[in-house]
Amino acid sequence: MSERIYNFSAGPATMPTEMLERAKAEFLSVRGSGMSVMEISHRSKLFDEILEKAEKGIRAALKVPNNYRVLFIQGGATLQFSMIPMNLLSPDNSADHIVTGHWGALAVEEASCIGDINVVYSGGENGFSDVPKQGEVRFSQNASYVHYTSNETVDGVQFDYALDAGALPVVCDMSSDILSRPIDVEKYALIYAGAQKNLGPSGVVVVVIREDLLDWAPRRLPKQLTYKAYADNVSMPNTPNTWAIYLLGLMCDWLEEQGGTEGIEKVNREKARLMYEAIDKSDGFYKGRAKRSARSLMNVTFSLPTPELDAKFVEEGEKNGFSGLKGHRSTGGIRASIYNAFPLKGVELFVDFMAEFERKNG
Repeated sequence: MSERIYNFSAGPATMPTEMLERAKAEFLSVRGSGMSVMEISHRSKLFDEILEKAEKGIRAALKVPNNYRVLFIQGGATLQFSMIPMNLLSPDNSADHIVTGHWGALAVEEASCIGDINVVYSGGENGFSDVPKQGEVRFSQNASYVHYTSNETVDGVQFDYALDAGALPVVCDMSSDILSRPIDVEKYALIYAGAQKNLGPSGVVVVVIREDLLDWAPRRLPKQLTYKAYADNVSMPNTPNTWAIYLLGLMCDWLEEQGGTEGIEKVNREKARLMYEAIDKSDGFYKGRAKRSARSLMNVTFSLPTPELDAKFVEEGEKNGFSGLKGHRSTGGIRASIYNAFPLKGVELFVDFMAEFERKNG
């Protein structure tokens, strides 16, 4: 087998080797059943146990209160851009959106198909290089909720606080930084996250929703598009992605072994420190996209003096075992995604590569 490389992909992203080895060991016979997890019935007792394990893992990692439900939904986080207003946006009200990057803008685009959306903050004028300060945003009087993206993968900016909107329900897309640091779930009405960054493979979305919101959906909304249908049917109003949920449970086990969100946050901060230190010490050879106060711990975005050097950096990175460095098509440049499972050793080797590349090309 070829040696594993360092995968900086923004998602699907690198997963812990230990977790993959566990999945490999059970691939043909999960828990001694003689069947792969991809073959067992989702109505079986065995899958009930797998699903329960995944939910308990999320509840433990996030310290989810009892009055919140944990749901596993298909359709990607992108479906949530429309499913949220379908369920929570009253016809007589609007929804406030804070836009700090690519994904926040897409959320507005999709939600606008459902109802009235107010963009109460947009970082577009500053090139999506910053996030608002706590208390800076003024919310609409008739808003049903406010939506924001805690970490923008394309632009490399991240909120370092939980948004305080007073009595207004807060909805947060945490697809790219969930479980990367401790949070207080009670500060949010709804949290959602696609799995393919910190939770496992693509194919499942975790939704953590306060129970009282389950009854907000209009009566004529198709059941498959209501959160209540998932809550009432243990996340199985239809056949779930059994494989993704199984791996999500293993990811929660791995996170617990790292010391939970408190332990992994320390590692994440050290990885980010090394990366940004390399950028800041380069005398402008590497130029970061995000303002220092808004720098992401998950997605480090930067560029070199010319697009040609960007391309050369990506090419030589590949040759040295660093994959997935090309920036998003909308921004160009370089993007190094260092989610929970990306090893500290890989960052240490990468900053050495950055220094050597600068020496040869600066």
